Amino acid sequence: MKFDLTKLDELLKGTEELELENVDMDVGELELALSAAVSITKRAEYRALSFESPLMDFPGRVVEVELGATKANGGTRKNVVKVGGEKTLPFYNFDAQNPYRPAIAYDVFDMKVHLAGPVRKHFEEVLEDPAEWAKLCVKYGADLVTIHLISTDPTLKDTSAREAAKTVEDVLQAVKVPIIIGGSGNPEKDPEVLEKAAEVAEGERCVIGSASLNLDYKRIAKTCVNHGHVVLSWTQLDINDQKTLNKHLLGLGMKKEGLIMDPTTAALGYGLEYSFSIMERVRLAALKGDEDLQMPISSGTTNAWGAREAWMDVREWGDREKRGPLWEAVTALTLCLAGSDLFMMMNPTAVELFKAAVESLSRPKEAEPLDIGNWIGMR
Repeated sequence: MKFDLTKLDELLKGTEELELENVDMDVGELELALSAAVSITKRAEYRALSFESPLMDFPGRVVEVELGATKANGGTRKNVVKVGGEKTLPFYNFDAQNPYRPAIAYDVFDMKVHLAGPVRKHFEEVLEDPAEWAKLCVKYGADLVTIHLISTDPTLKDTSAREAAKTVEDVLQAVKVPIIIGGSGNPEKDPEVLEKAAEVAEGERCVIGSASLNLDYKRIAKTCVNHGHVVLSWTQLDINDQKTLNKHLLGLGMKKEGLIMDPTTAALGYGLEYSFSIMERVRLAALKGDEDLQMPISSGTTNAWGAREAWMDVREWGDREKRGPLWEAVTALTLCLAGSDLFMMMNPTAVELFKAAVESLSRPKEAEPLDIGNWIGMR
C-alpha cells in the first residue's frame, strides 16, 4: 500500500494523534512541524505552571559559641567572635538566615617550621617569633589566631609547659583578637601543656585544643571549666566517637556553649569526601534535634598543604603559586558547604579567595523569572 505524505496534514485535522502500523518509509528528507495553533495552546499551558521552594523547618538548632572576652567580660580582647547559631544548612537563605559568616583563624607555630613556598613567602621574616607572626596574621585579616605549641613534643624540642605558657602570654599581648591554643598532639604531654596555657590565659575565653579520646580529656575539660575557656572536641572522622566524646565532656560540667567540634579535615584529593560526609551528617543530625551534636564545627583547613599537589613544583600541574592557594581555598569552601563554622588557615591568598566565595554565596539575590513558554522551539 502506498501512502502520500502530502496528505498527512489533512489526515491530522480534527484528531490529536495518528497511529500507523506496518509502514515502511523511503524518504530523502522528512520534516514534521507543529501547527501555530498547537504551539500557542502548549505555551499557555506551561505559563500556568508555578514552582514553590520546598522549605525545611528543622526542629533543632546549633548553639552559639562566643570566643574571646572583652574588657567588659573580664578579658583584654578588642572584640569577640561568635560561631554557630545555624537554623538551616549553609547558604540555604530561602529556608532561614543563619546568623554568622565563617570565622577564620590563621595558624602560628611556636618554633620555625618548614612551610610550602607559597605560604613561607608571606611569613619568612617572622617564623622564629610567634608574637610577630601573630601580628602579621592580624594585618592579613585574621578573625582569630591559633598558636600551636608543637615545640613541646618530646620528639622535637620538649619545651616545658611553663615555657609554652610564656609563649601564649606573648601572643595574647601582641594581638587583641581571640586566641586558639593548640598542643603538639602528644597525648602524654598535651594535658600538662594545655592546663598551664589555660591558666595563664584565664579570662580571655580561648579555645583549648584539643580534648580527644586518646588522652586525658577529663583534665582538659576541668581546666577549661575552671579558667573559662572553650574546649575543642577532636575526633578522627567517626560520628559515633564524636557523640561519645561530646557526651563525656558535657557530663564533666562543660556546657554546649563551651564546646566546638573538630571531626578532622582531610584535604582535597586526600580524603576530602570523608570529611565532607562526616561534617554534613553531624550538621544534619544537629538540625534534626540530636543534642549531642548541636555545637559549631571547626576545620583544620591548613591540612590542605599536606597534599603534595598543593605545593610540589611540577610543571605539568601548573603554577604552584596559584595551585596551592586554590587547593586550600577549595578545601575550605567544600567543608563550609558541609557545615563547618571555624577555619584554621594559613595562606592569605587562599583566605581572600574563600572570603570572596562566601560573600558571593551569602549575598541575597532576586531570582530571575525563566520564560519556559517557548521551550519546544528553543535550541
